[in-house]
Formats: sequence, structure tokens, C-alpha cells
Amino acid sequence: MTGRQIDPDGFRDVLGRFATGITVVAALDGAEPVGFACQSFASLSLDPPLVMLAVGKASTSWPRIERGGRFCVNILAEDQQDTCTALGRSGTDKFADVPWRTSPHGTVQIDGALATVDCRVATVHEAGDHAIVTGEVIDLAAQENGRPLLYFRSRYATGTFSR
Repeated sequence: MTGRQIDPDGFRDVLGRFATGITVVAALDGAEPVGFACQSFASLSLDPPLVMLAVGKASTSWPRIERGGRFCVNILAEDQQDTCTALGRSGTDKFADVPWRTSPHGTVQIDGALATVDCRVATVHEAGDHAIVTGEVIDLAAQENGRPLLYFRSRYATGTFSR
């Protein structure tokens, strides 16, 4: 039995109702920072500690990151829309106006991120027009305060959360 044909615009519209956090996946290629904005990120396993992300096959940044075997997932704060916009571009010096530092693991950590998760590339699986990447977590850190930058219905959003 086959399902109905799913229109890509309708698919995007319906799935856009699932609010996601926004991350920047970044590393060093030699001495040059390389990275991209990514909203398809999730925790995967506690034992061993693994995360996963989806990377578009058209990405020119991912092959450069994958070659190095390590990356950092930077979970963006609500005031980092400009950072997300800069890292969402292609073909430009994405890091020109983005403050960052090199982590002890040779990855790129974005200043002001809510959290950073340093990873080793564990596996890469083909999945349609994306690759599913699993990363073995080798280090992590988080700010005590702050709120996340969210993406909902093709726009930035913020939320108020209580403990």
C-alpha cells in the first residue's frame, strides 16, 4: 500500500509547527573556522553519550568538518539571531562578525552560546537529501542562565521557561 503524494511545501508547513532549538555546528579546518546553522539536533543516547544531527547533502561546510573528525554543537541563546543568520549563509566568510574561540578539543565554540557539546564523529548515515550524523560526546558545558533561540513556522521565536 502506498500513501498519498506529499507536497514538499505542505510537508515544510506542517513540520514547521514543531518548535526546535537552533544550533551552530562548527569546527576548525586547519586554522579556519567552518560551520553551519542546524535545527535538526537531538540527544540520542546516555550510555554511551551520543547526539545526532541532520546535515543537508548540499552543505559545503559539513565535508570540511567531517574530514577533521570533531565538531562542536553550540546551542544558541535568544539574543544570537545574528549569529544564526551569519552561519546560515553559504559562500561567505560566515565567522567575520561572530565571536568564537577554539575549544581544548580543536573545535569552534561560539561566545554566548547557552551550551556547547564537543563531539567526535561516530557514524554518518545516508537519509534522503540529508545525512544523519551521530557524534560521541567528549566534553560539554552550559551557562547557568539564559533562554534558547527557537525556530517555529519559519521564524525565530523565544520562550519563557520555569524550573
